[in-house]
Amino acid sequence: MSTFSIFLALIIVVSFLLILVIMVQNPKGGGLSSSFGGSTQQLGGVQKTTDFLDKSTWVLASLLLALILLSNMTISNGNSAPESSLLEGEVIENTIPEEVPAEIPEVPSTEE
Repeated sequence: MSTFSIFLALIIVVSFLLILVIMVQNPKGGGLSSSFGGSTQQLGGVQKTTDFLDKSTWVLASLLLALILLSNMTISNGNSAPESSLLEGEVIENTIPEEVPAEIPEVPSTEE
């Protein structure tokens, strides 16, 4: 299993977790904490649920970005041929034919 395949699997897992965390949040401020009573006077972890979801969204998004950048560095060409010989640094030899006509034939003019 290549390094790229490992990064790809991690990217998929982090993407699903990020989707799950975003779907749980409520854009109007209710979210998961409002379904457990939503009272701001409660003691415990319920009022901190939105903080946890907000922080986990940022952490997962940052992790996803880092995994994508790292996976890009692990991509290798393998045995594929390059698109151009210039990419490999090869010098193209003289493309002009060695035999040049001695005389250039005259082109009849169309002027009168």
